Amino acid sequence: MASNDPGHHPGPAASALGAEGWHKPWSGTNGGSCVEAKRLPDGRVALRHSTDPAGPALVYSREEMIAFLEGVKAGRADFLTD
Repeated sequence: MASNDPGHHPGPAASALGAEGWHKPWSGTNGGSCVEAKRLPDGRVALRHSTDPAGPALVYSREEMIAFLEGVKAGRADFLTD
């Protein structure tokens, strides 16, 4: 998802995106240490760590999120947890 495109920039601090609208799309048995997601008004998706809501956010385009989620569903990210 990261890009060498000079137009691709890291996202802002998660706190700059507002406190409302963050969701934990999944939750595990990790003691509350989860990823939170927020759909931004322009269609991009921001991700942050739930234990650091003021920390950095990763912001992805809608197309990047679709590619990522399709890859996960197809098993192409299984190596991350093997």
